[in-house]
Amino acid sequence: MDAAAAAPANFSFVALFLQADWVVKGVMIGLILASLGSWAVILDKLFRFAALNRAADRFESQVGAGRSLEDVAGEAGANPRHALPRMLQAALKEWRDAKARGAISESQSAFLIQRIDRIMDTMIARESAKVEEGLGSLAIVATASPFIGLFGTVWGIMHAFQSIALSKNTSLAVVAPSIAEALFATAIGLVAAIPAYIAYNKFSTDAGKYSGRLEGFADDLSTAIQRRLAERV
Repeated sequence: MDAAAAAPANFSFVALFLQADWVVKGVMIGLILASLGSWAVILDKLFRFAALNRAADRFESQVGAGRSLEDVAGEAGANPRHALPRMLQAALKEWRDAKARGAISESQSAFLIQRIDRIMDTMIARESAKVEEGLGSLAIVATASPFIGLFGTVWGIMHAFQSIALSKNTSLAVVAPSIAEALFATAIGLVAAIPAYIAYNKFSTDAGKYSGRLEGFADDLSTAIQRRLAERV
């Protein structure tokens, strides 16, 4: 028996990659890059949602402490980074502008509330789009990676059968390394897809909760402005 044929096959990840066909190598490299990209998005979203919710908790605590909205808005600065103080400042600006024009009639009060609601809706839509950035790439990795890996596996198995036909040797020792190289592409596809799929569902839920939080705060602001208008009547 040939010594090379008798030598045990190397099934390490590096060996499987190096021994694979160039098409399968390309598939593996693409899947690895997609996995790294999805992990970059995952880590970014983990830190971002944590920071956003902490900032929202602090600001809502300040608003709920019984202090005037003007004082809370003033402490946030001229250009706050977080959405909630920007929403508060925008609502108060509309209120001050309406009050500066003189007495506010009932019809003017309705227009003021509608104007504030439109501004809040625009800000919520803009902030929701920001927190959802990157989720599309996670969805693509989650759905496409298994099929790309499967393509690499099918191509690798076809290449293995061609090699078997040329060598006219169907022993398991000859077939196993080629089959393992092909299946490795599917494994990498699943490794890329599973975290991306889990993260996509988690962060989609987190984004929905954050948008709901903004909508709830906007409703509270509208109610506060309506209460002020009612007190002036």
